[in-house]
Amino acid sequence: MKPVNHISIHSLILALCFFMPIASKAQTYPDRAITWIIPFPPGGTTDVVARIIANGLSQELGQPVAVENKAGAGGIIGTQQLVRARPDGYTIAMATVSTHAVSAACNPKLSYNPLTDFTPITNLVRTANVLTINRDFPAKNYSEFLDVVKASPNQYSYASSGHCGGMHMMGELFKAAANVSLLHIPYRGSGPALNDVASGQVPVMFDNLPSSIGHIKSGHIRALAVASPERLAYLPDVPTFAELGLPEVNDPAWYGVVAPMNTPKEVVQRLDKAFAAVLADEDVIKRLASSGAVPANSSPEIFTQEIKAELEKMKKVAAEQKITFEH
Repeated sequence: MKPVNHISIHSLILALCFFMPIASKAQTYPDRAITWIIPFPPGGTTDVVARIIANGLSQELGQPVAVENKAGAGGIIGTQQLVRARPDGYTIAMATVSTHAVSAACNPKLSYNPLTDFTPITNLVRTANVLTINRDFPAKNYSEFLDVVKASPNQYSYASSGHCGGMHMMGELFKAAANVSLLHIPYRGSGPALNDVASGQVPVMFDNLPSSIGHIKSGHIRALAVASPERLAYLPDVPTFAELGLPEVNDPAWYGVVAPMNTPKEVVQRLDKAFAAVLADEDVIKRLASSGAVPANSSPEIFTQEIKAELEKMKKVAAEQKITFEH
């Protein structure tokens, strides 16, 4: 009989302990704080929605939920950070039309695959998009706005939350549909862009409504049209793009949550259940509504299909409008 190699056995035990499958810990999930990556700056819709939901999520899970803004490159930097995270449910991220459809449609060399590098958890909310102008712009409604910009091609510019982002796509779709010429000025998130539009540095903006609603209510900017199935109760005088003859610009935005690929099913189910409970809370619903958002609460399976459909749609838009990623 060969002698037992105690060093080899000891090494094997250590290795087995170190590489213990994450799934074996799923039954006790969560037992510590969770980091929720928001791949855009504070003040934008993604940030607003997350902070409305985060406190309730913490209560449902019984652990702190830390919202961390990791902005840059139209949401790519924060999303990349999630890809590198351990698939244990302790790091999740907000997924948007920009991060999981537009970026991949614009950039074939994108460092992550929105369909295979993530585990979808739920589509949280849908929000209207909005076309706004600075309060001093020489137009009081959409019709007057159209007359002004058509009379002076390329004299006016519009702001968006970033190049090759959802609102950039919306702006270019609008230009084609309305047959107008506007110059695009990309920002690093809605917050900085809104500040410049409100102050008059840039006259026009395409944005998600939750981040713009405060400036609209304060009178610093004026809403001309919304991308929504119907007019909004708190902006009853603002027509939808469909009413204005632009149905191709009338799609609302969505904001969901994803985890790294191979996150255990038990963890995904726990998170999905927790988010569903938060989105059913009347106070949360009211706070979301006041920001222009309504719960979507899609299951992981449905959200997966929604991401696929949005990606295909944005690939078509990027090709037709010749929009490509720029460093």
